[in-house]
Amino acid sequence: MNVLELKNLGIQFGGLHAVEDLNVTIREGELYGLIGPNGAGKTTVFNLITGVYKPTVGSIFLCGRDITGKPTAEINRAGIARTFQNIRLFSEMTVRDNVKVGLMNEYPYSVFSAILRLPSYRKAEKAMNEKADKLLSIFDLGESADLLAANLSYGKQRKLEIARALATEPKLLLLDEPAAGMNPQETEELMSTIRFVRDEFKVTILLIEHDMRLVSGICEELTVLNFGRELAQGPTAEVLRDPRVVTAYLGE
Repeated sequence: MNVLELKNLGIQFGGLHAVEDLNVTIREGELYGLIGPNGAGKTTVFNLITGVYKPTVGSIFLCGRDITGKPTAEINRAGIARTFQNIRLFSEMTVRDNVKVGLMNEYPYSVFSAILRLPSYRKAEKAMNEKADKLLSIFDLGESADLLAANLSYGKQRKLEIARALATEPKLLLLDEPAAGMNPQETEELMSTIRFVRDEFKVTILLIEHDMRLVSGICEELTVLNFGRELAQGPTAEVLRDPRVVTAYLGE
């Protein structure tokens, strides 16, 4: 099954074509990479997929459902979650509470029931705490559950952001430069984490990344963007050998 299909996707800001005529198909369970030089339009594609931007032309399908131009919250409920290049955690909330934010779709309750501490609130809170702690233990963050997110190391903050995204039970997980700012050891651990997430949670992953060691180590297929247009597409090893890709990165 195709989890994500981008068909002739494009967006224009004034006279600038930030993304133009992009076609991408990602199959269920695939670990797919979107790469390209700075300013190529990669994060713009993520913003289109997640509803931050509405495309000027083209369509976006999630598991066959047209989600083009839908609100971000609706797209998340449909099954897409993302992380960001610059970590966006609730730094003054606990590690556990950050994950619980991602569980609100599954365990909704009213403000009224929370204020009065009604049974529906207590039941939802108990279930969320249990599920959050289970997710945290999977990512070796269980002992940090009561710490403020701001007090975690950089690598653990990355793991927490992924855990929070997974709490929404996505079909498709978008990772925006997950290795940014990491040292080689942290990057190696991240590669293992991403593979584990794909296999354990049965989730399809699309990632943007500049670390070619990570890209070549885990991505099965790639699309390369340059100036908003597809430059190359196909199996990772084949794409990374493409002279056009080498030229785009090295400027030769």
